[in-house]
Amino acid sequence: MLLAFLLSLALGAGADSHWPQFRGPEGCAVASDGEPPAHFGPGSNVLWQVALPPGNSSPVVWGDRIFLTAFDRPRLETICLDRRDGKLLWRQSLAPDKVEPTNRTATPAAPTPATDGRRVYVYFGSLGVVAYDFAGREQWRRPLPAPVVDFGTGSSPILAGDLLILNRDQDLGSHLLALDKATGRTVWRVERPEFRRGFSTPFVWRHDGVGELIVPGSLWLKSYDLKDGAERWTVSGTSRVPCSSPTAGDGLLFSVSWNIGGDAGERVIMPPFEEFARDHDANHDGKLTPEEIPPGPVRDRFPQMDLNKDGVVTAAEWEQMRAMFTQTGNALLAIRPGGRGDITATHVVWKVTRSLPYVASPLFHQGRVYTVKNGGLVSCYAAKTGRPFYQDERLDAPGDYYASIVAAGDKVFLASLDGVVSVLQAGDTLEVLARNRFGEAVSATPAIVGGRIYLRTASQLFAFGK
Repeated sequence: MLLAFLLSLALGAGADSHWPQFRGPEGCAVASDGEPPAHFGPGSNVLWQVALPPGNSSPVVWGDRIFLTAFDRPRLETICLDRRDGKLLWRQSLAPDKVEPTNRTATPAAPTPATDGRRVYVYFGSLGVVAYDFAGREQWRRPLPAPVVDFGTGSSPILAGDLLILNRDQDLGSHLLALDKATGRTVWRVERPEFRRGFSTPFVWRHDGVGELIVPGSLWLKSYDLKDGAERWTVSGTSRVPCSSPTAGDGLLFSVSWNIGGDAGERVIMPPFEEFARDHDANHDGKLTPEEIPPGPVRDRFPQMDLNKDGVVTAAEWEQMRAMFTQTGNALLAIRPGGRGDITATHVVWKVTRSLPYVASPLFHQGRVYTVKNGGLVSCYAAKTGRPFYQDERLDAPGDYYASIVAAGDKVFLASLDGVVSVLQAGDTLEVLARNRFGEAVSATPAIVGGRIYLRTASQLFAFGK
């Protein structure tokens, strides 16, 4: 009892703080209180660590509880830990009929849970949505078919009032789904047939007394009414496959997307199907197999072209991908509120087209927007104007960056897939305070609550603090 009391005192004000969803409070990736130390690692400032099965979901925190998901083959698991010491409080397992395919860096436990302090909501592409109370008792279950995509599910559920919202973009049958968080019943569903695969988590942009649902998609960024899913506005010129999530600050919305084939000078050019098939359709059946397409960026995207996954690409499927390569764009966008319809020409305040992240979401913090590009290239912009404070600066921590950037106090944290967490001093110049090395992959976005940082690596969950 004395130990538990002392631990609760050590948590301090953080015990009343939360990191309730992907990228924390309001999905903005900024801690509401406390600032972790700059230096931490397996042998430095460790408060506790626990072994976990594989999973790319990020930890979420409410009070003294931490929630994560994992894939302990062949079962999908929801895990609840005591935030004070990392001890297991409960663990619930589910066995899907079939586990969805994933790419080499993903797992079937990629979406981050969401919690409102009463229930925790978990989403598995292989199974659907399940809600548990804080004691681990299942409250409801909503089975859903696995998305039609070979990379696995990446988008996390978010809460908006009484709604639990899912972005289910996929190669065929994309849609938004809003569920009643108390029952799992559908409140509204919006079809998105023009969109292909996407891995972005939606964002609720609150401004001027309203909240609108922002959802990145292939070629377009769109806003929807939370009440019924009605479309409010659209911005064109984004990438083919969005992976990062938007954020907001200083009265603006910030969204970034990058993918192969969208940069000037590096566009992928596809000839018309009839012209290509004349030279490559070996059996003259009007369809293309992977073997009939020469090696290169077009053949590499065969699974994306093959929308119904029947092993061949038809003329219609080919032309759809060709049009996407023609229209795609890569950019960091700042958008002002108040638009309706197509606002590409009227409400984009500033735009950056170089040094763009692939997966890591941007961070707004203290009047600045931060991004990190694969290779460990970090940039910082004035939020209101887009003026670069610095751009393409090397962190000396190369590799890919899949975790989102997070911040607490005057520190900014960037975790690489190679397992290096760089800590920056927030400001107009690049100042690296620490490079903390873990020796194994970090895909999950850290959570920061009450001066502690909770970091998931490939095999461990760590709690660090002073």
